[in-house]
Amino acid sequence: MKTLGFIGMGNMAQALCTGFTASKKISASDIYAYAPNQEKLNQNAKKIGFIPCKSLKEVVSKADTIIMACKPYQIEEVLSEIKNDLSGKALISIALGWNYEKYAQHVNVNRPANSDYNHTDIENVRVQFVMPNTPAMVNEGVFLFEKSNSLKEDERKEIKELFACLGTVEELPDNLMGIGGAVTGCGPAFVDLFLEAYADAAVKYGIPRTTAYKLVSQTVLGSAKLQLATGTHPAVLKDNVCSPAGSTIRGVTALEEQGLRNACIKSIDAIMNK
Repeated sequence: MKTLGFIGMGNMAQALCTGFTASKKISASDIYAYAPNQEKLNQNAKKIGFIPCKSLKEVVSKADTIIMACKPYQIEEVLSEIKNDLSGKALISIALGWNYEKYAQHVNVNRPANSDYNHTDIENVRVQFVMPNTPAMVNEGVFLFEKSNSLKEDERKEIKELFACLGTVEELPDNLMGIGGAVTGCGPAFVDLFLEAYADAAVKYGIPRTTAYKLVSQTVLGSAKLQLATGTHPAVLKDNVCSPAGSTIRGVTALEEQGLRNACIKSIDAIMNK
């Protein structure tokens, strides 16, 4: 990957662009971007360092790897304008719902060698669907790579390493991308509700609001890092804090009585069973 092009420069694209350049794996001068709001695009270009483009065709002509970062409802219109210019390019989609098979319905994608399809022309566009989440903005994101893709092996490895600069990269089978996205994509909103609720409890008993958010957020961050670093089952970590007849076990009991775990599972059911 010599040059990178962004179609769309919203919050997620800005986070990716900033993280990629900070990693030193690609220079800002090798990143191009297009967005309809040219004034805002130019402002972001000055802040981040990428090169702004005046049209879709310009950004596609300048870059060999394209990141589709616009809104999902905009993609059909975008593809209608540039699909004939994508030949030989790698297309990385971070737009919800636009997976490998959906792109195959709109562009002549290059099919992997083990595919049931017969398209193997290397000049066709190579596609990879990646599902990000908002903590990528602070280099703590989760990036789900769909297993079905048509990137070259070394190309995919390079792109995975690039995204890994902003968090954790995991590959999932196509049929698990939906549940994976429900947990990692919607999950930050659920965690935010948890943070707000415990901060409200702290404020109720006298802690200032700003301090409450800091205490609760750091507690969640530290607990998550402890689990990731040790690989210890969450139940064991919970038990380690629960002394016999102590304060923590009384709180845990109250959460169980209110159905915390069931509520968490039901929130995912509501997404998956829409």
